[in-house]
Amino acid sequence: MEILGKILGSGARVKIMRLFLLNSKSGFSKKDIVKRSRVSSSIAGKEIKLLSSLDFIKKHNINWFFNPLFKYGKEFERLLIGSETLDNKIIADTFKKVGRVKLLLVSGIFIKNKDTRIDLLIVGDKMKKNKIEEGIHKLEAEIGTELVYAIFDTKEFIYRLNMYDKLVRDILDFPHKIIFQAKELSTQALKKS
Repeated sequence: MEILGKILGSGARVKIMRLFLLNSKSGFSKKDIVKRSRVSSSIAGKEIKLLSSLDFIKKHNINWFFNPLFKYGKEFERLLIGSETLDNKIIADTFKKVGRVKLLLVSGIFIKNKDTRIDLLIVGDKMKKNKIEEGIHKLEAEIGTELVYAIFDTKEFIYRLNMYDKLVRDILDFPHKIIFQAKELSTQALKKS
């Protein structure tokens, strides 16, 4: 993200462009853009003006939409969406202070797989829901789309794992990437269940 921000002149621009590329059929008001991209209103206004002048976005009524006729749409999609979404350290750091995280796993948008049920799984104890949601919103702003996520306390996760819960099995049996895993939830324990 940092490299793309430098190349494209602004991290805020990258966030806003990703928002429109990943939600190409959706319209957003300026207020929505500010909220979803987590940029200030004044910066969003400047970026909207620039992207509009380049025909990247078009206004219809009060909402802005990605312009499907934008000349370089496919190229920007490959660059901004096809590139590495987020560094593992950034993801791990985002959830460092939300409680005692035992397992942090990504799938879906993070590994460029649209056929998964969730994008993020967090397992742990004494978790602070508001801190987790804050972290989720931060990642959503960086990526440009809403995340589908699941949160379990450790006992519930182990119970579901041992009961062959469909959601847990779908997460573990399909492509995913483990960002952090505590010893008590070792790979062997996850594989045996």
